[in-house]
Amino acid sequence: MASTSLQPIQGMSDISPPDVYLWQMIEERAREVFARYRFQEIRTPLLEKTELFTHSLGDTTDVVTKEMYSLQDRGGRNLSLRPEGTASAVRYIAAGAEETANARVFYMGPMFRCERPQAGRKRQFHQIGIEAVGAPNPRADAEVIALQLHLLSAWGLEGAKIRLNTIGLPEDRAAVVDGLREAIRPRLSELPEDAQQRFETNVLRLLDSKDEAVQKVIADVPPVIEFMSADSRAYLDTVVETLRSLEIDVEIDPSLVRGLDYYVHTVWEVVHGGLGAQNAISGGGRYRIQIGSKTIDGVGFAMGVERMIAALGSNGITAEQFAPKPAVFIVSLGEAALKENMLLAQMLRYRGISCEMDLGDRKVKAQMKRADKAGAAQVIIRGDTELEKGIFVLKNMADGTQREVELPELMELL
Repeated sequence: MASTSLQPIQGMSDISPPDVYLWQMIEERAREVFARYRFQEIRTPLLEKTELFTHSLGDTTDVVTKEMYSLQDRGGRNLSLRPEGTASAVRYIAAGAEETANARVFYMGPMFRCERPQAGRKRQFHQIGIEAVGAPNPRADAEVIALQLHLLSAWGLEGAKIRLNTIGLPEDRAAVVDGLREAIRPRLSELPEDAQQRFETNVLRLLDSKDEAVQKVIADVPPVIEFMSADSRAYLDTVVETLRSLEIDVEIDPSLVRGLDYYVHTVWEVVHGGLGAQNAISGGGRYRIQIGSKTIDGVGFAMGVERMIAALGSNGITAEQFAPKPAVFIVSLGEAALKENMLLAQMLRYRGISCEMDLGDRKVKAQMKRADKAGAAQVIIRGDTELEKGIFVLKNMADGTQREVELPELMELL
């Protein structure tokens, strides 16, 4: 069997060195930032009941109608690989008791959508996201946006911008939908057939269409906020005022609606010029989701790791910069030294010192070459002579100097 037949499925990739070092940096720094804001990690199943997503995301959304990986198991249950993280996180939160009201959780891991693979988008992709549960509060929305920018800063990303809008409350939805349809209807014939269908099923999604014919029609449509209540307008104003008090600049984008049915009030996207036309790094917003008998109000965001890595690359941040290097490489001259050096290596590792050694009987030159390639800061050299004297030769790889030391001094130096 040809090896090519066992390659990963299109749109799903291995993540290996050196690329994985950048992934590790992103995940580690995310955990550090989330801890400062008192968010706790949850890990939900990759496979959930399909109804969790159809109920939460909306059965007319593209994610549900076109992109989910769904199957029936042997028991006849309809299951789907998770296409996003919020529905699973909210299911978990809804199962709680008194802690539900103030849950603050984060997640990171793979999601799955059966869409055409393109730059920065895969069928198995990865997201890092948070959910902060609580009654609608514009300051809570602003805090989550501030956290997101803190995260970008921790990763070293510069040049990101926030596009912000509101889609109001469910009570506003009928007025918004009616207002949009009234404004678009006179030019409905100018829209492509699929857009005309969306006009009937989910007219809000026309606002963020990339189709030029749709954009031409939408350009003359009033902003959705004009169809909303005074309370919804005031809510958005407070979000913006709070962000500006935190010295965070945002751009109000009337065409931004986000694609899922559970959103209410604030919605936003983070965009970056280094990604070209498809410039969104992440999206977020406030939501209201019904899970069983519970209604969960919350606010959160999800960031695509693959797209974040592309944005970091445009800022000159690459995986090689985070490749781990051993503090020490141990070189052995002879079988007796090799045996003793294995014991030394284990002792160093137990004391928190990263070290590497050659377990074969290669010549000193080959071992030193490997130490240099590994990027070791120091090399310990031992042969029969050093064993007899009870000493170690410690070489500094930066300047080439070396010295003989005994074990207590070696440990102190390392």
